[in-house]
Amino acid sequence: MSPAVAVRDLVKDYGAVRAIDGVSFEVERGEVFALLGPNGAGKSTIVEILEGHRTRSSGAVSVLDTDPAAAGPSFRDRIGIVLQTSGIDPELTVREAIDFYGAAYSRPVPSQDLIELVELGEKADARISTLSGGQQRRIDMALGLAGDPDVVFLDEPTTGFDPAARRRGWELVERLASEQRAVLLTTHYLDEAENLADRVAVLARGRIVAEGTPAELRARAGSALIRFVVPDRAEPVPDLFAPVSGDIIGRGRYVEITTDAPTADLAHLTAWAAARGIELEGLTVSTPSLEDVYLGLVDGDRGGDDVTGSDS
Repeated sequence: MSPAVAVRDLVKDYGAVRAIDGVSFEVERGEVFALLGPNGAGKSTIVEILEGHRTRSSGAVSVLDTDPAAAGPSFRDRIGIVLQTSGIDPELTVREAIDFYGAAYSRPVPSQDLIELVELGEKADARISTLSGGQQRRIDMALGLAGDPDVVFLDEPTTGFDPAARRRGWELVERLASEQRAVLLTTHYLDEAENLADRVAVLARGRIVAEGTPAELRARAGSALIRFVVPDRAEPVPDLFAPVSGDIIGRGRYVEITTDAPTADLAHLTAWAAARGIELEGLTVSTPSLEDVYLGLVDGDRGGDDVTGSDS
């Protein structure tokens, strides 16, 4: 089966400015694909091209085996879009809004099913203007799913959610993927991408600078970080550090070691402490998070050249 989304050598120029420069990726059915990047990197431009709302300069794009640039109503009937803001009439009730949007699709999801899906049952007949920001964001999600789409574009889907609501939002995204829908996610929450995405592409200045699973991207960063506090009575301290292979930074009694051999270095440190009957206070070992990797990749690339003013 062909990918739900396929992008090959995508280019978008605005006059002399190249906003998208040879981007290629695929999104399979049942997969959550996260597109990450700083403001101005070109994320929104790519998504708008995939949705058929913006034309490309060159390259090949296919969504559900259709070129969005030449697609008709039958294509839009199969995609769902959750924008950062929907612009919906605030005087409509939740149910009225969902019924109104659903009427545009050939296979609308019953409004009550969507209301329950986004956990707004108690607010079904409340006017949107009376809802909190997080509740209004849930309506945006419901509207994006009103047509029972095969491909879902999620633009910052959990903005305005409290921590508990974010977790429930994540569960909803996972459910969409489990139903063999393809999900293309843009988010500024790196923990969200790390928890939800099967694969991640990091975009900087219109180019993909890294792509892979979150675990693969973390592995590229390599080094682990060992932290601990040296006890006052620990002597002689030079013996503690002599065999350590990593880079050592000391701030008083606080020590950080960046190492590509965490097992060997940690074994030495703990053996040294055990032989002297002391504890290395606050001893922790951590590997780079997706956020660490992301910041390393896009450092210096903030404020890219997306001249549309719409990218986020």
